[in-house]
Amino acid sequence: MKKTISLAGVAALLLASTGVSAHDGETWIDRIDFKGDFRLRFDREAEDNQTERERSRFRARFGFTAEVTDDIDFVLQLASGGDNPVSTNQSLDDGFSRKDVGVDLAYVDWTINEQFGLLAGKMKNPLFRAGSVPLVWDGDLNPEGAALVFSSGGLFATAAGFAVEERSGDNDSLLYAAQVGYKFPIGENASLTAGIGYFGYTNTIGNEPFYDGNARGNTVDTEGNYVYDYKDTEAFAEFGTKVGGWPLKIYAHYVQNNEVSDQDTAYAFGAKIGSAKADGDMEFSWTWQDLEADALIGTFSDSDFGGGGTDSEGHMFKGKYVFNKNVALGGTLFLNTIDRAAGIDSDYDRIQIDLEFKFD
Repeated sequence: MKKTISLAGVAALLLASTGVSAHDGETWIDRIDFKGDFRLRFDREAEDNQTERERSRFRARFGFTAEVTDDIDFVLQLASGGDNPVSTNQSLDDGFSRKDVGVDLAYVDWTINEQFGLLAGKMKNPLFRAGSVPLVWDGDLNPEGAALVFSSGGLFATAAGFAVEERSGDNDSLLYAAQVGYKFPIGENASLTAGIGYFGYTNTIGNEPFYDGNARGNTVDTEGNYVYDYKDTEAFAEFGTKVGGWPLKIYAHYVQNNEVSDQDTAYAFGAKIGSAKADGDMEFSWTWQDLEADALIGTFSDSDFGGGGTDSEGHMFKGKYVFNKNVALGGTLFLNTIDRAAGIDSDYDRIQIDLEFKFD
């Protein structure tokens, strides 16, 4: 970026523009919460009959939450990685060139009352993911539009409409999503969260795959355009308890595209033990995922599993150790099979080692 962006200045202008004065004894800076993180990554990929690839990468994010009123917050975050919707990684290459930074989050969070909230703008993904697995949505994906969220006791629900692709000479592609779930207590130290959902895209058939035209496993015609619609139902469950003082989660997530009759399902299941939050904490997880080619839009699923997109299956192992609340060391191992729909069945292995720093 050639222009300097002052987040504090943006926040000050935002609060001033609302006409809302600070609380007694407060200044505008007292109503802003800054946070950020930086991650260094070693990333190695290996695929059958392909040259192994090793990269050094980084991710940098910095932003703030500004209290506009007692009920409304504004969130702004900048991140590295350019315009890729599912990755904030930036490779250390290209002759020491300057690296791209873009708007990662820009949304209003309005607490309507104790049960309802409204999110509008480019927001954190409001949809529940069992075990936080990236089966449907990559963890870096921040959708754009509006979402109404509800929570009361153990019941939660979300209804959302997102703008995916605006076309000047054709109908736009939108994403509609609805999800409802319930967290059931089981005894004193356990709970079960379960629910169902629906998400569907408009105007996919005959249009170029989203973002950069790369189908990422989805079926396309001879001109490279989508062949199918993607309207999915989902079911998910997450069981949480403690074993020997260690938090334990067991989770499963299932998705089916109702618009195709073959290569139409995706599922994941696995377990996570530990919680890497405080000094000396550790966590470990294992997940098995299977994404058939047209089960869902490949553009927005995990960008690392199977090299990104659908038409892949296999294991994902994760681990993390927290040196202190601001510094952690983690790693991920992918042992996957890709290109199954074409009958190729190539092995795809990937290892990532991360050193993470954060502040808030």
